[in-house]
Amino acid sequence: MDAMTLLTVFVLSVFVGFEVVAKVSSTLHTPLMSGANAIHGIILVGAVIVAGQAEDVWVLIAALLAVLLATVNLVGGFVVTDRMLEMFAGRKPAAKSEATK
Repeated sequence: MDAMTLLTVFVLSVFVGFEVVAKVSSTLHTPLMSGANAIHGIILVGAVIVAGQAEDVWVLIAALLAVLLATVNLVGGFVVTDRMLEMFAGRKPAAKSEATK
């Protein structure tokens, strides 16, 4: 594909992604983020494949940037999911200290 087609697909995907996320209420945002971690993993695998097959320096730089951003997005999703699940875990009983035994 030529550069103009790739740029058009990129701009349209950014616009659609922004519109979809902007329409989600704040109470549903965290559960949707945790559910989307599988998609982020697929994006990371795709970015690694593109980086491995890059023949041009600029394509390699863009692919490595995509790997970095996808990794940050994937790890951030898991961190938010973990924090969300901790909120629902309940309180753990306090450990007895040696002085009270």
